[in-house]
Amino acid sequence: MNTFKALKLMADPLQGFAIWLKEAEAAGIEQSEAASLATVNNRGAPSMRTVLYKGMSKGGFCFYTNYNSPKSRDIEQNSSVALLFFWQVQARQIRITGTVEKLSESESQAYFLTRDRGSQIGAWASEQSEELESRDALMQRVAELTEMHAGKEVPCPPHWGGFRVLPSVMEFWQGRDDRLHDRFQFSLDDAKGKGTADAKTWRHKRLAP
Repeated sequence: MNTFKALKLMADPLQGFAIWLKEAEAAGIEQSEAASLATVNNRGAPSMRTVLYKGMSKGGFCFYTNYNSPKSRDIEQNSSVALLFFWQVQARQIRITGTVEKLSESESQAYFLTRDRGSQIGAWASEQSEELESRDALMQRVAELTEMHAGKEVPCPPHWGGFRVLPSVMEFWQGRDDRLHDRFQFSLDDAKGKGTADAKTWRHKRLAP
């Protein structure tokens, strides 16, 4: 099936994203859920890093991180962000621009409980992106926390949780050998897209390669 042509028939690009992600997973692409996240601080300086997509919630793309990290500080200063999913094997990418908001404490806690215990301890042990004296110092902190929580449930740190990227524009790109790539863009209709996720209406158009 030509899934690119099928995108034209969809009223919601989130359906197209779900199809392409599923096909990337079926193709055996490692960490097919990885995406580049671009943020901009209040001085207009951009920054980019890789995050892992952890599911759809209320029409938005969710990921989790340390709320004291540079990316989180950028988001506090400027809620406009961009996401890029790129699957080289299939010559496909999806560009997403929009705004980001924090998940609720209950949503973050629910996801935290699904993480393996080592990752839970790590969320407490690592002061993400801060200067680290040595790896030994980090592992000592991990050992201390492991002992502290032995035989007990590890609680979700107050400085850790999720964000939801609410898309306003999504572009699907299918690469071709002749470089006459297919590009299909969905834009949220501002006049009709306000309110709940169910009320969103999307306009679409084909772009030149």
